[in-house]
Amino acid sequence: MPPAKTPALTGNAGTEAAARVADVLLLFTGGPEYLGVSTISRELGLSKAVVYRILQSLVSREVLATDPGVVGYRLGPAAVALGASALRRFDVRTAAEPVLRRLRDATGETTTLSGLVGDERVYLEQFESRAEIKMTVEIGRRFPLHAGSSGKAILASLPLWRRDSVLAGELTALTERTVTDHDALLDELTTISAEGVAVSLGERQAGAGSVAAPLIGPDGEVHGAISVCGPVYRFSQEKIERYRGLVHEAASEITRAWAGPPTTRPR
Repeated sequence: MPPAKTPALTGNAGTEAAARVADVLLLFTGGPEYLGVSTISRELGLSKAVVYRILQSLVSREVLATDPGVVGYRLGPAAVALGASALRRFDVRTAAEPVLRRLRDATGETTTLSGLVGDERVYLEQFESRAEIKMTVEIGRRFPLHAGSSGKAILASLPLWRRDSVLAGELTALTERTVTDHDALLDELTTISAEGVAVSLGERQAGAGSVAAPLIGPDGEVHGAISVCGPVYRFSQEKIERYRGLVHEAASEITRAWAGPPTTRPR
């Protein structure tokens, strides 16, 4: 005889199961980075067996993940991808547009908005310089985080475990100026993290200069970056210092506009 099939969840049973999964995931939007079975069980009033089955299902789909030597679960790469997809559709573009237009006019250079997608970034929007000779970017194309000011601004703002994961991979040279030495890049990221601004002079694209700052979402996590970019010969040290202040303030303004009312965790 063929094995018996597990009956599909229908009606209220299916709705309840979906609600439990959603409630588990929502717990990861606040509080500690790692959550264990007992904590989730206590917070949601579910049995440990039910919680464990939900967690294993989410891990199998990479929505959650575990780390060696750490007790508990954290958000996985699939959750990051979902968050990045939501970011591209979210009103961060609405919040960023007037700020980036003013930044473009204040600097005379192209301004950009990038989003974090997995362990890479993509350009989501640009406001082109009105200068005859200018830099433009390719919307939607993925770039590594270790090359260019936007990528480094994001990388420097990631949680340490995730930053280390990115740095453990291959650091490919995109130009002769790309920093591919692990220790040198780590030192630079430490400085960027402290100052809140990254600078690139031909590291991602030969002949291009840029200054970028990370975009921190309402959840306190980095979701992307903004930048001023143009021909490297126009990026004198004096202009770079001016752009650093302008970009940092622009990123802070976007973050403030992006922030919404606080969310309440399920009980």
